[in-house]
Amino acid sequence: MVIWTLAKKDLRLLVRDARAMIILLAMPLIFILVLGVSLGDNFGKSSASGLRITVLNLDDGVPRFFDRTAMLREGAGWLAITPNAASGPSQALAGCSLAWANHGMWFPHQSWAEMLLRDLNETADIRVEFVKTTRRGDGTIDESAAHAEAQRLVSSGQRAAVLVIGKKFSKRVERCSFLASGWPDHLAIAASFPQPGHPIALALRGGFDESQDVFPLYLHDGINPFHREGINFKTLDIEVLRDPTQETAAAIIDQVAQGSLLRVVMPWMIGRAFEKIGEPQFIDMVSREKLDVQIGFLDLATILRNFPPAQKKALSTGLQNSLQNLFPRYNLTAKTWAALTKEMEITTDKSGKNSDFKTDGAGWLKRGGSRYQLLVPSYLVMFAFFLVLTVGWLFVAERRQGTLKRLVVAPLTKGEILIGKMLPCLFLSLFQGFFLLGAGKLIFGMDWGAEPIWLIAVVSATSFAAIGMAMLVASLARTETQVAIYGTLLVLVLAGLSGCFFGDREFMPEQMRQISRITPHAWALDAYRQLLTNPTPHLKTVAIAVLALCGFGAGFMLLAWWCLRLDGD
Repeated sequence: MVIWTLAKKDLRLLVRDARAMIILLAMPLIFILVLGVSLGDNFGKSSASGLRITVLNLDDGVPRFFDRTAMLREGAGWLAITPNAASGPSQALAGCSLAWANHGMWFPHQSWAEMLLRDLNETADIRVEFVKTTRRGDGTIDESAAHAEAQRLVSSGQRAAVLVIGKKFSKRVERCSFLASGWPDHLAIAASFPQPGHPIALALRGGFDESQDVFPLYLHDGINPFHREGINFKTLDIEVLRDPTQETAAAIIDQVAQGSLLRVVMPWMIGRAFEKIGEPQFIDMVSREKLDVQIGFLDLATILRNFPPAQKKALSTGLQNSLQNLFPRYNLTAKTWAALTKEMEITTDKSGKNSDFKTDGAGWLKRGGSRYQLLVPSYLVMFAFFLVLTVGWLFVAERRQGTLKRLVVAPLTKGEILIGKMLPCLFLSLFQGFFLLGAGKLIFGMDWGAEPIWLIAVVSATSFAAIGMAMLVASLARTETQVAIYGTLLVLVLAGLSGCFFGDREFMPEQMRQISRITPHAWALDAYRQLLTNPTPHLKTVAIAVLALCGFGAGFMLLAWWCLRLDGD
């Protein structure tokens, strides 16, 4: 009963101290508010959610004939570059007929931009988001407005980089090839038309323009998309807008895009080239070159040209099979990276997880932003230990007033006095902890996680550790100046050492994170991180942290009991 009487007396003194209430309740909220509106959108997010590629997709796709279905492909390309019965303008038309007959084989049945985005989505820990675009009255994208929005995101620092996929991207990828193409020959045909200004001649010349959407782009010269650093973005009509103040993050995005482009473009080029070896037209192409190999009175090129079609087919197929057998670990006719490397194709379509660009959190406060999942517990822990100052001033005041001397003659042991002093401070610390968690949810929209009941244990253990340290400092300090020096230095050093200042302990080097476990703050922050940021918190880690905090609190209390002197000297 005497302990409760002593506790209630000290609790009234603490509640009357407006300065202590401001420090314990208002100051943490001010810190959280200022940092919450100041930090970038990536703060507080895991590496999986933080590594995102912001894309502006302006791609027009590849030429599609008959309502843009995938029809014009290999036939037109082959007939454009190989000798056959058709000649002149009829050659391209014959190619169209062959393409129509085989349109089910063509790859891909979607734009190359979609292929690239699919690969990015299937890359581990990558999330794709899109710059918002507006459309004109005719349904086309307002490119200038979209590009301006992408530039704004980069200039304002909201994104380190934006990947801009240009209008001609699919057409450029379509032209990427190790093969030669017959585009210049067709220009010659068009130029030699009996009437150069004839509509047919003009149509032929227009068919070889990259902007046309009718004829397959194999009629063009093949593009070499590679350079020293990988894929040449400019060649494929890709641009990376960069924020010069975030070079490291921009470089990471650049390399991720490079990797996906290589996985999309390289198999397409290898598959196209190797596929041709198995076609009879491959023998015709070889026979057009001077081989400098004599067999009797004839050279090899002449012999090959006079092979019957069936033998040409058998020879080309046999050559293709022989080469494939030399490289059994790869499917050389494949046109995707997974198929080329004979790995299991990822069929999960994550495109539904793509989203338009949006900031983390809503309103001026960024309410609901993931940053508050770390900021609230960080400053909750830091200001819990500010009770060192409050408790120290309380003890100094009692020494100055002689109250501690009077307690010596009271029927109380030193342990009972210590508990009587500790209980009101513990109640105040618990109130502070739960108040800040409640304010975090109501004001900042933070989430209490999947196991909110465990927050009670963590708050309680943290408060016990903080009060234990406060009692230790109070038992050592003799004047208000000593309380201010010891308390402030201890609180700030431990807050910095544990990572409370950073808000996120992941910013600290691994070695420093391990060293920081000598502080109770670090254990509390690790427990809060599990509960508030992990969708499936590891409760064993939380339980260990709670036990460690209780151990700190008990150790501090024992030291306080040993150091406490009640004579006032």
